[in-house]
Amino acid sequence: MTAVESDAERRYEVDERDVEYMQVDGTPFVARVLQPRGDGPFPILLYVHGGAWTAGSRMGTAWAYEPLAPRGVVVVAIDFRLAPDHPYPEPLKDINYGIRWTKAHAADFNADPSTLGALGSSSGGHQSVMNAMRPRDPRYASRPLAEAPDVDAALRYVVGCWPITDPFARYLFAQDTNRQDLVTRTEGYFRTQEAMQEGNPQMILDRGEPVELPPMIIIQGTADINVTPEIQRRFAESYRSRGGSCELHIFQDMPHGTTQWPEAEAGDAMDKIRAFIDRQVAAKA
Repeated sequence: MTAVESDAERRYEVDERDVEYMQVDGTPFVARVLQPRGDGPFPILLYVHGGAWTAGSRMGTAWAYEPLAPRGVVVVAIDFRLAPDHPYPEPLKDINYGIRWTKAHAADFNADPSTLGALGSSSGGHQSVMNAMRPRDPRYASRPLAEAPDVDAALRYVVGCWPITDPFARYLFAQDTNRQDLVTRTEGYFRTQEAMQEGNPQMILDRGEPVELPPMIIIQGTADINVTPEIQRRFAESYRSRGGSCELHIFQDMPHGTTQWPEAEAGDAMDKIRAFIDRQVAAKA
């Protein structure tokens, strides 16, 4: 039994440190680890940052993960390669490796690897969902993990904060709303419209591809000018129609990203995320 199952309302002091988790061509990449102080083992969560696939870092959108650690969740927030220098699927390789590395090293952080889920914001939500649905895709899983070669990237659950669940629909939306910044960044990551459709969670479901469907929760605002509630509704419906569980919580008048959300709405979203994680951890027993 993990700590959160027995004492969900307890608050913990948290230790924070940076750990190098991989190197690519001699360049080190770092994970920020937030570890509750306590007996454990604690559930564990991988955070995948957003930034339209071309920007951001492990420190980005900290609202979406920092409050979870005092509530008894180990959080591992990773840096990874970015477009346009590293287009699809290169960043997915890093994230897939990060999932496997986090599982393999969960005990180092007093965590239970069987509870590992992912929280992705915006483009990080897209990349989290892609690895959740295709955890063993040979392209994404191509970087070997020497200390645990048999560990895969399957996830217990996914939390999507305003995720880009349909990059091609979002690309068309960006064109229609004159968001050249999003058009350019999407093209920098995918390079072609064919890739936007191949590496696309919504279209993967539409095509009936065999995929894994871990439980998912999506947080979305109605005032989001980067991705629409309609895109999320269609994805949630498609996910459920394939047999997956997908909670969708729409927040009235809330924008993209929670740094601009009022405290009440941000707190409500975090409570929904934490309750969802509790249910997934409890369900594994």
